[in-house]
Amino acid sequence: MVLTIDPKTCSTNYTSIFHMSGPACCDNPPAAASSGSESGEVVQIASLNSYISGNNDSKVSVILASDVYGYEAPKLRILADKIASAGYYVVVPDFFDGHPFIPKTHLPDWIKIHPTKPAVELAKRVVQALKEKGISKIGAAGFCWGAKVVVELAKDADIEAAALLHPTFVTLDDIKGVKVPVAVLGAEIDRISPPEVVKQFKAALQAKPEVDHFVKIYPGVSHGWTVRYRDEDITSTKYAQEAHQDLLDWFGKCFKTTHSAL
Repeated sequence: MVLTIDPKTCSTNYTSIFHMSGPACCDNPPAAASSGSESGEVVQIASLNSYISGNNDSKVSVILASDVYGYEAPKLRILADKIASAGYYVVVPDFFDGHPFIPKTHLPDWIKIHPTKPAVELAKRVVQALKEKGISKIGAAGFCWGAKVVVELAKDADIEAAALLHPTFVTLDDIKGVKVPVAVLGAEIDRISPPEVVKQFKAALQAKPEVDHFVKIYPGVSHGWTVRYRDEDITSTKYAQEAHQDLLDWFGKCFKTTHSAL
């Protein structure tokens, strides 16, 4: 199947893509729900179980919206801890109510049960809870499935800065509607958000001088690499670490903070 993209919206038939590209979307699933080495804890925020890492007194928070493997994925929690080490209060909510995607599940069926729209409303509740806690600045990063959740927050200006990593479901119209600074980190080898789409995102953002942006395509890596890289794969590990640093640099720029976590 050849992936066709509507030039006006960059919309795609994602059901067909998941049938054909499911392995790419779900490559290298977490070996376990948790590595046991993370430094944070699980608490409830806005009635959602959430992995929390960082200084409880920090006034700047970063929300991480997971890919289909959910908030317990070890590499996502490792990244949360890295971001927290830079001084942020990091929150990784469980948007799947304890039911993330598992390899034996049929991905298109799972997607139907877990659409992004309800998660956007849950994310808004998390944002509100953080503000009530005294957080003054909130950023959010979304991975694959989670990128759609974050772009909706960015369109409504519920957050102050956004990052979309190997996004799924995000359209050109979504990008045109973003109202806050946004970074887009894409993979060179990606049938779901291919480089030509990411380049269209960049062009749309360049046409919005009022919205600061950062767009980058990482060579030799595949969809999902930032949180599902294989430790033995030198290329994906190298560029995952580079993307993590770019993510920290991005939030540091947006929030005028400095860091040395990586």
